[in-house]
Amino acid sequence: MGSPKRNNELHIDNEALTTLAMAKEGILAPVDKLMNKEEAHEVDTTSRYKGEFFPFSFILAPAGKRNENVLKAAKKGDVLYIVVDGQNRGEIVVDEIFEIDRMARVEKIFGTTDPGHPGVQDTLNRLGHYAVSGEYKIDCSNIRTVKNAIKKMIERTRAKKVSAIMISAKPLHRGHERFVRMTLEHSDLLILFLLKPYKKDTYSYDLRLKTLKYFVDNFLPRNKVLIVPFENTYIFAGFNNIILDAIAARNFGCTNLAVGQNHAGIGLYYDKSGTKSIIDQYPDLGIDIDVSNEFVYCNECKTLVSTKTCPHGSHHHIAYNSEFILELLAAGIIPPAVLVRKEISAILLSNLYPHRFDKLIQKFNNFFPSEGLLEEMTEEKFYLEIMKLHQTVSLT
Repeated sequence: MGSPKRNNELHIDNEALTTLAMAKEGILAPVDKLMNKEEAHEVDTTSRYKGEFFPFSFILAPAGKRNENVLKAAKKGDVLYIVVDGQNRGEIVVDEIFEIDRMARVEKIFGTTDPGHPGVQDTLNRLGHYAVSGEYKIDCSNIRTVKNAIKKMIERTRAKKVSAIMISAKPLHRGHERFVRMTLEHSDLLILFLLKPYKKDTYSYDLRLKTLKYFVDNFLPRNKVLIVPFENTYIFAGFNNIILDAIAARNFGCTNLAVGQNHAGIGLYYDKSGTKSIIDQYPDLGIDIDVSNEFVYCNECKTLVSTKTCPHGSHHHIAYNSEFILELLAAGIIPPAVLVRKEISAILLSNLYPHRFDKLIQKFNNFFPSEGLLEEMTEEKFYLEIMKLHQTVSLT
């Protein structure tokens, strides 16, 4: 790629770059290019592209006065360089520049223009007034690596039914574990797409990967589960996210997408023929979507149960509420083991509060029972030993 000039640069962020790479690598198929004005209008009107469902137009309309001036001055055939964080990451040969309706686009993605919606204002801040279409080249190596890893795993295992779960594992709790096990029971291979958002978070991707990998490596059959990153870009934030998840999972090579009934994108409603959802409106997605019942802990059954099969009332149920568990962790409190596996809690707390027990460990290193061997007491192990004492029942 050539050396860019400032008046030929389009400045975008990594989120937009990854979205372009997804389309170029076929993950958003049938979409494989930036749409021109006519194509964008047709898709926004019909939600169809090349005869298949796609919820909204695929365009590049970067915000900023500098980008707007570049686009307004660009002519058909011009080469614009795609710049991210000061680095040239690709180029686009201009076919058409056209003005867009920003509010209409936001409504198409989120179903609302309410600035109180968590995604609306963010999208407006990154959305310009002009879009560009044309052939583009871009670095797709990250997406291609994931795609190839899944393909090799399918070939090696000769899997026929390949299920996908899009999971944030924030945090990984017992409800997630049951959902994963249940999906795996009916699959030859399970792909866990661990969501990798672009905003900074206390619960980083690496930390969530560590907990998910611990569970998979220690409690699930080998060679039946693959964890891969899923770049959770802004286009997946809207009310059509479950449909886009299905499209992406299909194009990664999966035959099924497993979701919980409380998934925000399902949109359950009732008509005279029974319970329906947004999924029923689009039967031609080319992938089966399996909807799981909600799991709770029942204090009468003394175990994790489905709300569909437990005979006891909701007043006996403890829901797996991620926000509640996160509040406990934020306060430095170990979540009950019925909510979060103790080893997962130990990983999370030792990372969230590093060196919290340095003095205690030094002072009471011999306080806990041991195997008679010299062992280094890490913060993670300290949490586990404390939890073991909590679970001693003969004196309670």
